[in-house]
Amino acid sequence: MTPKVVLVTGVSRFLGGHLAARFAANPDIERVLGVDTEPPPRDLLRRMGRAEFVRADIRNPLISKVISTANVDTVVHASVTANPAGPTGRTVMKEMNVIGTMQLLAACQKSPKVQKLVVKSTSAVYGSSSRDPAVFTEDMGPKDLPSSGYAKDAVEVEGYVRGFGRRRPDVNVTTLRFTNFIGPRIDTVLTRYFALPVVPTVLGYDARVQLLHSEDALAVLERATLHDLPGVYNVGGDGVLLLSQAIRRAGRLNLPVPSMAVPTVGGFFRSARLVDFSPDQMRFLNWGRVVDTTQLKKEFGFTPRWTTQQAFDDYVSGRGLKPFVDPETIAAAERGILDAAARFR
Repeated sequence: MTPKVVLVTGVSRFLGGHLAARFAANPDIERVLGVDTEPPPRDLLRRMGRAEFVRADIRNPLISKVISTANVDTVVHASVTANPAGPTGRTVMKEMNVIGTMQLLAACQKSPKVQKLVVKSTSAVYGSSSRDPAVFTEDMGPKDLPSSGYAKDAVEVEGYVRGFGRRRPDVNVTTLRFTNFIGPRIDTVLTRYFALPVVPTVLGYDARVQLLHSEDALAVLERATLHDLPGVYNVGGDGVLLLSQAIRRAGRLNLPVPSMAVPTVGGFFRSARLVDFSPDQMRFLNWGRVVDTTQLKKEFGFTPRWTTQQAFDDYVSGRGLKPFVDPETIAAAERGILDAAARFR
């Protein structure tokens, strides 16, 4: 059943803003409201077309008035983020992720008009550790419960969403656990990380990375909103890349760092405002994470257009990343190392 009045949170960022633009282009949707604490960039605001921007803080109980006054029947909570902004960004990020979700769900619970809730979550709820299975399915929990950062926020958010589902069983609730986003247009911690000329990694580790193209992410959120598909779904591209492979495909230099020096290196990149690594993101770069997407394909009815490798290559070509060192030179050096190792066997 196509919704009539849709509210999207987080429209000042890529995902929320472009999603609102897609809904605004759909003539079957009567009204689209985009909510955020700051307006979208001018270009994104133009793309949003007839979507109405509402400057509101979802941490404030007044969000309830916005939902009830507009007779919102579908809420897409796309503002849960892993990207802190500024020196106090992590504190504000947690407040927006956790307290903002609590207030938003309270507002949805009060409104009898709300019939559907779509939540952008993350595969980070599974954590990253040496005890992880080869792939995570939706019914699995983390081997080591995330204790800080975005991953912990997402675990708390999903807990509140489950509680809301029990209190309002009449509402269709869809929770989407996305793998890391990549693409030429989206800005994330990971896209900034791979754009560094010299990419720090943890010595002795080579994480398996599963990615999702940002356009596939938009398509999944749009499908979840336009159709009744309640449940929890892992969302990721087919296949994986080793971290070292991804760095080579981007033409970057790999800088292995001893684990004891990782906090210092992370602090340097944070102070230089290049990349802000949280502890849970550092664990991801150690161990990686891969999810099973069988339910996404069979029950949700969606197969990502881009594989992990294709999505990453599109990011590299779309950003115009030029090899820092000639790929042939790197390949020759790698062949030399392998040949030398073979001789010593």
